[in-house]
Amino acid sequence: MGAELFDVVVIGAGPAGSAAAATVAAAGHSVALIDRKAFPRDKLCGGLITGRSLRYFAEIFGAPLDVTPLERRAAITFQFQGRPMGTIHDAPPVYLSMRWDFDHHLVKQALVRGAVDLTGQEIAEVDLAARHVVLSDGRRIGYRVLIGADGVNSMVARTLFGQSFDHARIGFGLEIEAPANPRAQEMPISVDIAAAAWGYGWSFPKQGSTTIGVGGLLAENEDMKGAMASYLAGQGVEGAAKSIKGQFLPFGDYRKLPGKGAVLLAGDAAGLVDPITGEGIAHAMKSGQTAALAAVGAIRSGRPEHALTAYRRRLRPLHRSLRAATLLRHLIFRPRCRRMFETSFRNSSSVRRQYMELLAGELEYGVIVKACFRRLPRILRLLIQSKGVR
Repeated sequence: MGAELFDVVVIGAGPAGSAAAATVAAAGHSVALIDRKAFPRDKLCGGLITGRSLRYFAEIFGAPLDVTPLERRAAITFQFQGRPMGTIHDAPPVYLSMRWDFDHHLVKQALVRGAVDLTGQEIAEVDLAARHVVLSDGRRIGYRVLIGADGVNSMVARTLFGQSFDHARIGFGLEIEAPANPRAQEMPISVDIAAAAWGYGWSFPKQGSTTIGVGGLLAENEDMKGAMASYLAGQGVEGAAKSIKGQFLPFGDYRKLPGKGAVLLAGDAAGLVDPITGEGIAHAMKSGQTAALAAVGAIRSGRPEHALTAYRRRLRPLHRSLRAATLLRHLIFRPRCRRMFETSFRNSSSVRRQYMELLAGELEYGVIVKACFRRLPRILRLLIQSKGVR
């Protein structure tokens, strides 16, 4: 059986894959969008849509996201291991969504632009030598460029590198959908820094449910279920253990080499998740668009095998930001620094606001790193030189 040939095949139809497929289709090239799940489908995620996500959505899809169905929040309460650290009531607004709805909307944006719908199809094999993927029904789908946007457990990454992620550096999250609070619309979102080791907890009250979870570095959390139970108790939610979902999370463990030749990785498959704020949706969409533009340029030049070179060049700003965030993470989560950070965060409304500005895309990590070096040069040098720095 011969392979049906596309300019680009995208595996994974989440934010990264949908953005990639939409960008390729809008450029006039053929693209197949493959996902083992049919949409809508469930996804472990708090569903926080930031200002950065809104900006990227408008840039990629050519029109603003309709936020009417979403729930706007401009107040956020901070805690540190359960201890109150203040509330901001006029933060840059964020929006709460259910990934069931949001991801389905993104898929439809890709399909309406001309992407071929192969969602709900299992992949049996990725054949790099033949440049095609084999579906579970035996069909062969050929590509000039392949974009793996298939999440943290990426089959494409595993085919390229032997494993989807580094178990020593990966994060892990647990999450539930708790009953809705009748006063959800009036309640701020809540973030508990260090609710899990080298991670955080989140509580996002929505009209239909309250999304509650914890996440952190897996290697630093021998009892993630215990951390989740403690956080749920602190939120006044108990007896929900049967509904807990779990998922690996690539907290800042981004791939410096996000692919090989004509095969690119985007979103969680490339480890593009902020290690401090947990921002993943915006980075996924942007990397999907970036991978697609690199693919289109390489195909038009007649050298699809050069797609990775162009992609890496386009990804440099995002990689710089994630490197800076990974450095700052030590000031927040390292045990010997936690008390200093907690005191600073509790006593400074400007520090809390910077956190929200990071989420909103109004502030970049480079600015904060420079400020930290000015204020705490001796401590930062000690941390950088520490043998325990990851």
